[in-house]
Amino acid sequence: MSAPHKLLVVEDDRNLGTLLVEYLRAKGYDADLRSDGHEGKAAYDKGGYDLLILDVMMPLKDGFTLAREIRQRDATTPIIFLTAKAMKQDAVQGFQNGADDYMTKPFSMEELLLRVSAVLRRSKGVEPKAPEPEEYLIGDTGFQPRKQLLRTPDGERKLTTKENELLRLLCMNRNEVLDRSEALMAVWGDDSYFNGRSMDVYIAKLRKYLRADTKVEIINVHGKGFRLIAEPGPS
Repeated sequence: MSAPHKLLVVEDDRNLGTLLVEYLRAKGYDADLRSDGHEGKAAYDKGGYDLLILDVMMPLKDGFTLAREIRQRDATTPIIFLTAKAMKQDAVQGFQNGADDYMTKPFSMEELLLRVSAVLRRSKGVEPKAPEPEEYLIGDTGFQPRKQLLRTPDGERKLTTKENELLRLLCMNRNEVLDRSEALMAVWGDDSYFNGRSMDVYIAKLRKYLRADTKVEIINVHGKGFRLIAEPGPS
């Protein structure tokens, strides 16, 4: 029997935090609670967490700042933000800071459980429909999806899980249209408005990473999706 997933909840409302952790433990997760960003960072530094649930508005260090610090060294551990704010811009900011999902208070425990389960499932990555190469060679760029490694004329970069899976889909459909809804379902699990905004943020990030390679371009196909335009890499 495999060990339960280990989750870290960082929430400054002790009553809510305790309720969340007790519920997650009752559902079979190994969950820890910390009450501010500093405590959360100290717990994260000890390692071993499969998913982080971070409140945005916290004393000492807010959730966005904590996520940025974590993403500087860890591109893959999934993060779900909790916030009392419902502004669309806050959701976009959350995704820019490395969020895998975003929940607005109040929410049901059942919804949280579904989100946690979905994010953990998606963090394993999109399974290709056919055998794929160890490395995609596009223009002067090499992309190794299993290692989540991107090598451009600017150097090497470790990709986040979502960056990796989105680029993988683009490479699998190189020079063809990647349908927007299909990409959202494959990487995010649904094609909601907020996930659509999140994908736009990730497309912008990939364009930034690839801009040093003049032989590669990601273009918008109006009303349909995206196309990775790329010359074949060196043989």
